[in-house]
Amino acid sequence: MDEVGEATVAEIMERRAREAPDHVFCRFEDRAYTYGEVNARANALANGLLAMGLKSGDRVGLMVPSHPDHIVAIFALMKAALIRVPVNTHFKGAALDYLFEQFEPHALIVDASYAEQIRPILDRGFKGPVIWRSSGGAAGTFEALRNGANRTMPPSRVAPDDILAFTPSSGTTGPSKGVLKSDRTLRAGPLGIKRLTGMKAGDVFLLWEPLYHGAGVAVVIAAALEPITLAMVDRFSASKFWDQARRYGVTHVHYLGGVVQMLLKQPPRADDRAHKVRIAWGGGCPVEAINALEQRFGVTVREGYGLSEMITFVTVNVDRRHGSIGKPLSCFDVRLADDTGAEVATGEVGEILVRARVPGLHFLGYFRNAEATRAAMREEWCCTGDLARRDVQGYLYFAGRKKDVVRRRGVNISAWEVERVVVDHQAVEECALVGVPSELGDEDLKLFVRLPPDRRLDPLELIKWCEPRLPYFQIPRYVAFIDEFPKTPTQRIKKAELSRSVADRWDLEASGYAVDRKRLSSPTASS
Repeated sequence: MDEVGEATVAEIMERRAREAPDHVFCRFEDRAYTYGEVNARANALANGLLAMGLKSGDRVGLMVPSHPDHIVAIFALMKAALIRVPVNTHFKGAALDYLFEQFEPHALIVDASYAEQIRPILDRGFKGPVIWRSSGGAAGTFEALRNGANRTMPPSRVAPDDILAFTPSSGTTGPSKGVLKSDRTLRAGPLGIKRLTGMKAGDVFLLWEPLYHGAGVAVVIAAALEPITLAMVDRFSASKFWDQARRYGVTHVHYLGGVVQMLLKQPPRADDRAHKVRIAWGGGCPVEAINALEQRFGVTVREGYGLSEMITFVTVNVDRRHGSIGKPLSCFDVRLADDTGAEVATGEVGEILVRARVPGLHFLGYFRNAEATRAAMREEWCCTGDLARRDVQGYLYFAGRKKDVVRRRGVNISAWEVERVVVDHQAVEECALVGVPSELGDEDLKLFVRLPPDRRLDPLELIKWCEPRLPYFQIPRYVAFIDEFPKTPTQRIKKAELSRSVADRWDLEASGYAVDRKRLSSPTASS
């Protein structure tokens, strides 16, 4: 990771287009997009935006679907030294209002298909220019700017530490915040991907991630840093995933959230191993699912750990030590601390604290949120809110979210530890555990479960299945079924939006069934 360097993304992309203009940067449906074409279109769009009066440092909202045009816009904004404000294409109403109030974009690039969603913002007097995509190619539209005649490098010059984007924090427990991202940090994330995946020239990465989130953008920039090809699809589909990999000759696939579990829930097929994928890379996958993925699909799984506040990956595991998130990259120090900030002993669970060893790769703060920025730091250390333990050889093992802990009758319970067991049930597609008020004080456990459309599951059957697999104090009291979970762009469940009501649930205590405490395991290190 010492190769972060000083060359900016704009300069690197310009060099790629000059040295290998015909290299296929991206495939989308039946169309190939080369370095030369993507770079020329990005230059034209950047020059067009600057000609409209935008200037370096202005904020531009970007609300465009997953399409090569979105990639062009990402590079164009970087080349013009404009700050990209990603807009989740599913946002509407209050969520959109919050984003525009928080980040106050000076201009907006928006697809015409989102006109109904964005119209209330415009009707309230949005002052900046609005560049519409897919609206006929008239003057001032996205297509007109993208196809402009001036395809030379824009006059704006970007310094490595200039802020070029606001990456939304995950927002699983509350409103997301805009993490400041410089050109340097935007380049460092893909270098972490390079280290984790072992990618080399000619590899093909399946790009399913939404580009309004940092994970997808990191994959796009990775394809500028190394001459690989992106096989771009408009959205994640568990049922189409491996067919898409076969169609494009994909060598690397990425997973986040519950993606692996969703893939494993698909019906087995005779051609499950008929593909070119070598590496499945990502984070947040239980060891049982890793083993099942490798055995069924014949891929090698590599895990890492990162966060929006730093870069895509802070630690990587390239040593096939399943269950571990690996060791820190050379540009970071990682320590595990208790609530006082003291380092915990080997084998004990503590909060992951991260410190940059390379100037400019530290947490740069949240946009217009000094209080949250201060709260995220302890001196030079970024407090991640995530928990882990370290073994005697220095390997780290993720242990859940510090804020995703339920205190039940004096015992701290990691929701992650319960969820990773429950999701292994053959009928469970996804699940989430939250704490709800208890008449005994502290909290009781409420488990949300999503089943496949054609499945039914008796809650008591699920509880009995959990008994030999969970300590008694981790057995949920309430079970509620849900059709769809609210999700972040990285497929993480938004627990803040799940109901804490106990009126819409099945109640273990009301059922009369008594959990057998004698034959169950004892509290774990995270309790």
